[in-house]
Amino acid sequence: MSSLVVQTSFLGDVVLTTPLIAELAKRGPVDVLTTPEGTTILRNNPDIRELMVYDRREKDRGASGFMRISGLLRKGKYDTAYLAQGSLRSALLVASSGIASRVGFNTSEGKRLYTEKVEYRADRHHAERLWWLAMSSCADPPESAQIMPRLYPSHGDDRASETLLHERLYDTRRDFVVLAPGSAWGTKRWPFFPELAVKIAEQCNVVVVGGNSEAAIGDTIVSQLPEGCGANAAGALGILAAAALIGRAAALVGNDSAPQHLASAMNTPTITIFGPTVPEFGFGPMAHGSVIAGIDSLACRPCDRHGPQHCPLGHWRCMREVSSSDVFGLLTRTLSYRASA
Repeated sequence: MSSLVVQTSFLGDVVLTTPLIAELAKRGPVDVLTTPEGTTILRNNPDIRELMVYDRREKDRGASGFMRISGLLRKGKYDTAYLAQGSLRSALLVASSGIASRVGFNTSEGKRLYTEKVEYRADRHHAERLWWLAMSSCADPPESAQIMPRLYPSHGDDRASETLLHERLYDTRRDFVVLAPGSAWGTKRWPFFPELAVKIAEQCNVVVVGGNSEAAIGDTIVSQLPEGCGANAAGALGILAAAALIGRAAALVGNDSAPQHLASAMNTPTITIFGPTVPEFGFGPMAHGSVIAGIDSLACRPCDRHGPQHCPLGHWRCMREVSSSDVFGLLTRTLSYRASA
């Protein structure tokens, strides 16, 4: 039985789709349709037969691109398509390709075009929700290992991360903590990473990860640390090389964004700072020893499923009132637990 998985959402969602892919691979070949960025993070995954790119913003934009991808999917002669990304566009694309069996969530925008609708379990982690797309409703709940995300950095990715550490840190025998200060959503960006980095540098090296848009804040963070105790890897590594680096770290501190999911896949303990969103949405860290920072007493939390660019009430207390001392305390306990384990 051949399966198609459609996941064209954010990078974090792509990472959380890997348990679904692994489950389907037990039954037969699995192909994945994803974004150009998604292909970079799913590279080397042994559970995937073929990665197909749907570049809807550039090469596959408009009707001609839609038809090209539809034709490509038609050639695959898939038994079932699993709509991990539930837009109407994705549903139309799969339906137009002639795939007879189409499975997706009962809450999705494209649900009218599904042949099987699976309950969206709001109380579960999203990795588990996606896993249930492949399962009967009477199946046993998954064990934790079944729903853990997984990534597969290559030897080259691992060498790239090691080289960066040796080039930019004086003492690579010292543990390091990864900081991930970025997010696509403005109100998710905790403002006190520089303060936190100074505290961490007293006992561990600090490495900043992210894309090109985080390079400036990475420079700011590293510039205030003792020479050789900090490295800015934002924009300097590919996504799987960044995952390899995170896998070497003692811990990661980040916002509710993709790096926490990379850390889950690499089983690196994570301190995630939640502001406008909450972990109950199903996107918290999964690595053993991970913890959450946030102000639970605020009546305005959560204010958005993703996190708006600006605070609707103008005060942004959900992030401003999470202090660097609060987060450092959580990190210290995490590092102590790891050391004693």
